[in-house]
Amino acid sequence: MSPALYLGGFGFGLIAVCYGFARFAFGLFLPQIDAALSLSSTLSGLISGGSFLGYCVAILLSAYLTERAGPRFVALLASLVAALGMTGIAFAHSPVWLAAAVMLAGSSTGLASPPMAAAVAAIVEKHRQSATNTVINAGTGAGVVLCGPVALLMGEQWRLAFAGFAAVAFAFALLAFFCVPASANRSRDAARLPPLTGALKRLIAASFLVGAASTAVWSFGGQLVALRLDWGSPGAGLLWIAIGAAGMVGAAAGSLIERFGINRVHRVFLAALASGTLMVGMVNTTPTLALLGGALFGVAYIMVTGVYLVWGVTALPHRPATGLMVGFLTIAIGQTAGAPVFGLLMDQFSATAAVTSFAALAVAAGLARA
Repeated sequence: MSPALYLGGFGFGLIAVCYGFARFAFGLFLPQIDAALSLSSTLSGLISGGSFLGYCVAILLSAYLTERAGPRFVALLASLVAALGMTGIAFAHSPVWLAAAVMLAGSSTGLASPPMAAAVAAIVEKHRQSATNTVINAGTGAGVVLCGPVALLMGEQWRLAFAGFAAVAFAFALLAFFCVPASANRSRDAARLPPLTGALKRLIAASFLVGAASTAVWSFGGQLVALRLDWGSPGAGLLWIAIGAAGMVGAAAGSLIERFGINRVHRVFLAALASGTLMVGMVNTTPTLALLGGALFGVAYIMVTGVYLVWGVTALPHRPATGLMVGFLTIAIGQTAGAPVFGLLMDQFSATAAVTSFAALAVAAGLARA
């Protein structure tokens, strides 16, 4: 079996566990968690922001450790952190405990991506690296789509759901020993931040805006469809299935970039991201529009993050883990800032004002060129 296949398969699964289960499943189960722990929209936004803050710290640490200790160690660490964080969510009985567990679980996503980029650069043929990286990145969609049936089948049993997710994460910690190379090309500059070239500055601007815009659905999608359509857990589960299933199409980002160019792909899917957000959250939405909007959001988000992955790795070809880190860290910083602001706008103004404002942020990101 070629390295692109077995490493791509493991990476796809690891990203599914860390992003789909440990990070974004919180938004799916948020209405039930709200009911159990009596959380306000503002507090929910702050807790979601805590997850993204944990990601920010972890991805910086991950890029450094990957270049120093190798990708296998960091992939193993990501799996264990995801497992421990989701175990904490399953047993949370207060907002403080929940916030700490959500932050720990969310930080696993920051740990997961840089070692996979470094492993791909180390053992996959150069002409297959962009495609392999974007296939791995599309694991987010698989994780999200798997959360949907769990919500449909388990209803209010969100604690048991997170316990099951944690068990899967522990299994991936074992698989890391067999699928991820122990070492990769090590950089003498591992402790240094890269120089801010024009390409990186524009990447930072675009990814910050997209990160903020995406919290409208990732953190509040379940609440929006509950508000607009009176959907409970089953309806929110259907939304997550639509988001995740369409998101797996984002595996084609590398091929589309090669054919049409990074800027064209970037702008087309930013428009799709904004449109999907509006379809999910606007006051006159319908069940069909909400599910189509979720699908549009899902494919657009994975495509755009695939663009930022390729953008960062291309800008820093000798430090792929750090190149990925720049774009993905800035997405998370945008999400850290965006989730509390979205919750505040909902509380102080209206859901319509929040959704419209955050869709506009996605469109604004298109001003940046690779």
